[in-house]
Amino acid sequence: MNTGSDGVREGALAVDGADGSKAERELGSRAPGFIQARRTLHLSWQVGVFIVGLAVVAAGIVMLPLPGPGWLVIFGGMAIWATEFVWAQLVLRWTKRKVTEAAQRALDPKVRRRNMILTAIGLVIVAVLCGIYLWKFGLEMPWNIKE
Repeated sequence: MNTGSDGVREGALAVDGADGSKAERELGSRAPGFIQARRTLHLSWQVGVFIVGLAVVAAGIVMLPLPGPGWLVIFGGMAIWATEFVWAQLVLRWTKRKVTEAAQRALDPKVRRRNMILTAIGLVIVAVLCGIYLWKFGLEMPWNIKE
């Protein structure tokens, strides 16, 4: 196999070892050997993993507008799929790379300063709007206001 720019073979995932070293993990099924050895059993295993992952991802999608850790549950479902499907492993690898890049960008002093300024401006705008509402209506709830 060819090696990419990060020194990891294509078709393998880089994982951190217990000693902090980078190791390679092949893409593909992580089902036990006796399951992989039997085609029908392996296909049944994949269907089961897909259904469980789909249920978890669906629960995460439901949690997006509702209270709950929606994105965390969706990524959990993707991790379940990644135990069996290469496409999910590649999506998770891409997601981890993007999250790491975003975290590094967020730690940049210029970006942090900009984010803090934007947050402060947003808080001032919200405070002004709340002040205007309280000045005009008092502590009356919006659904009880009658004009």
